[in-house]
Amino acid sequence: MQKRIEVFGDSLLKGIQLDPQSLRYHIDNHIDVARIERTHFLDIKNFAKFGCTVTKGLALIEKRLKCKEPLCDVIVMDFGGNDCDHNWQVVSACPDDEHLPRTPLDVFTDTYNKIIALLKENGICPIMTTLPPLDAQKFFHWFCNGLNKANVLKWLGDVQAIYRWQENYSRTVEKIAAETNTRLVDLRGAFLKHKRLECLLCEDGAHPNTEGQEVITQAFLEFIENAKMKGTGVK
Repeated sequence: MQKRIEVFGDSLLKGIQLDPQSLRYHIDNHIDVARIERTHFLDIKNFAKFGCTVTKGLALIEKRLKCKEPLCDVIVMDFGGNDCDHNWQVVSACPDDEHLPRTPLDVFTDTYNKIIALLKENGICPIMTTLPPLDAQKFFHWFCNGLNKANVLKWLGDVQAIYRWQENYSRTVEKIAAETNTRLVDLRGAFLKHKRLECLLCEDGAHPNTEGQEVITQAFLEFIENAKMKGTGVK
């Protein structure tokens, strides 16, 4: 029987890229969903949204569960990329102040746990993904364009702090998955296998480009194949 899968998350699985000419974000999704559906007899619906955080994701999933449509079998979730981000304009203006991310780590953890519990209560299999790594230098120059970079750097300490901070959220995803016995697609590991990470990301250093989206496709295909080999499938 064909399994129904729904996707919730941010721009990563929405397929957002940065256009190199206009320098504007747009949907250019080369994650080969049709291939995944065809190869493994799946029906996939994508509800990922640009800028989505885990708290917004909880609200969207709660709303979805109230729909009259039959519940899906699996929900794949990609959260953390926006949650760990900061308001760089405020950081630039006040580098000596304390600045919290959009979703503090404790709130991120608690909310993700709530989503997982909610899905399991409704008989839906949750699947999480780790965060593909950032190119910290590109990210710094892109998102701090027009800001006082010296002030931002003063607050950061060093540019690579961006990478470490984002990595901390990805490791938290791994920890949540382990503690809740939730399946995990290691997108971060798939990206880190490549020697030249910069070739997989847009000029902002954050969004996967077309080549990076192919890495995502392969990671999901390998995940499903491994699950089948273990006799568990994606349910």
